[in-house]
Amino acid sequence: MNINELKCKIADTVEEIEQVHRLNYRTFVEEIPQHPPNPERRLVDKFHAENAYLIIKDGGRVVGMFAMRDKRPFSLDSKLPELDRHLPKCMHPVEARLLAVEPEYRSGPVLRMLMDNAFEQAPLHGWDLVVISATTRQLRLYRHLGFEPFGPLVGHGEALFQPMFVRPKRVGTVLSTLSTLDKAAASGTELHKKVISFLPGPVTVTPRVLAAMSVQPFSHRSALFQDILDEARRGIQSLTNAAHCQIIPGSGTLANDIVSLQLARHHTPGLVLANGEFGCRLSAQARRAGANFTTLEIPWGQEFQKESIHSALDALPEGGWVWFVHHETSTGIVNPLSEIIQHASEKRLTVAVDAISAVGNIPVDVSGADFATAVSGKGLCGYPGLGIVMHKEATIEQRLDIPSYMDLGYWIKQNGVGFTHSSNLIAALATTLGEKNYEERFHVIAARDRWLREALSRSRFSVLTSGPGACPAVLTLIPRTGANAWETGLALEEAGFILSYRSNYLRERNWLQISLMAAPSEETLATLVEALG
Repeated sequence: MNINELKCKIADTVEEIEQVHRLNYRTFVEEIPQHPPNPERRLVDKFHAENAYLIIKDGGRVVGMFAMRDKRPFSLDSKLPELDRHLPKCMHPVEARLLAVEPEYRSGPVLRMLMDNAFEQAPLHGWDLVVISATTRQLRLYRHLGFEPFGPLVGHGEALFQPMFVRPKRVGTVLSTLSTLDKAAASGTELHKKVISFLPGPVTVTPRVLAAMSVQPFSHRSALFQDILDEARRGIQSLTNAAHCQIIPGSGTLANDIVSLQLARHHTPGLVLANGEFGCRLSAQARRAGANFTTLEIPWGQEFQKESIHSALDALPEGGWVWFVHHETSTGIVNPLSEIIQHASEKRLTVAVDAISAVGNIPVDVSGADFATAVSGKGLCGYPGLGIVMHKEATIEQRLDIPSYMDLGYWIKQNGVGFTHSSNLIAALATTLGEKNYEERFHVIAARDRWLREALSRSRFSVLTSGPGACPAVLTLIPRTGANAWETGLALEEAGFILSYRSNYLRERNWLQISLMAAPSEETLATLVEALG
């Protein structure tokens, strides 16, 4: 391949169009089995009459192609119903299709040349959003190029595609990345972009935690594993005043599902409190578990009034239960843990609390709760992948009518090693619990929260929650001027800051979130505030 002889043009001859059909066949029949084979070994696209093919030629050979089409319906319209509902606000989207490059040309400048020339057309036609069906075999590449995934996978079998989009105005970033990728490939190095995360998880880990995760794994049946597991348990119990706890491979959702099945065994009615996304999720989990309950739900971002909680708890019979989120991550509200526990105990009610985003970020005492959940990531600053279920009683009767993996009683009987466990995840968790000074961490997060709120008071964003009921670990931002939070999040990512804005519940409300779970410095926060401005 001679780079100087590569030429980019619109396919406009019979010979070039025929080569397009044959490259289309080799790529989307033989390599990616999206279409059935045929004896002619040529594939004519169903939108061929409307396509304008941008091609790269090496001499007389077509070695790459790309087509852009702005006429609806798109190809994606037939694969993804209500396509526009998944897209950010735009006026004139265009669908990029049939990106194909011959294998021996994929490590050179062909892709960059195609993208460069394709995006040059955007301002001429008024295109403000480019959508594409990206093969799952190259998702890492598309992400490097600036494409954002949306919606579920489409296609079938080995021909699966992820719908993605990119703003044409990001073409500079895309082309710069492509050029860097070309240079990295030529030098044998990898591309790494330094970013600062303000997500509520995963949280950046320390070198010691990283080292614990990096050692060779060992058997979960060994005495060494049991020792490290017990060390991690003691750390959690010391931090939360929990009497007992089980550490189970899985997510916080799994931990809450395990609790829901314990609550469902009570035949007396229960109550779920909901003032945000995660309270609503508890309600859904209780419903799936077949529990008998009602939900006390108030608008997101509001605090429960003491009188309304007491009234709802008083309506429950003795032997009933209450389940709630301590730190409602979606809004930044802290629900009154000790007060709910105290009143529920007076009524002889079982208490369960989702403390997933609270543990490790603010002081948490679950000694009065019958069940509480946490995770290995977030405030504990370990690797994600472990769900934690804390429980008051030392032994719990097993439930033979549910899967053993979901049975807390079974895990207790097996002394916390019911099934295959990751020695690396447990070692990383034990390490972070052993090295953290959580009292100091609470103080730092609270101080950063005060600084950031003051700085944001002069910005174009307001903070959803404030006062004693606001958690210092997560700030939910609302644009004062009606700006698009999604677009702000994308722009901040380009600047090297990762915030929460992709979750559906944030996107629907035009909210953006800053998490302080990584306990960033004031200098780091100052650069973020400057970028927000």
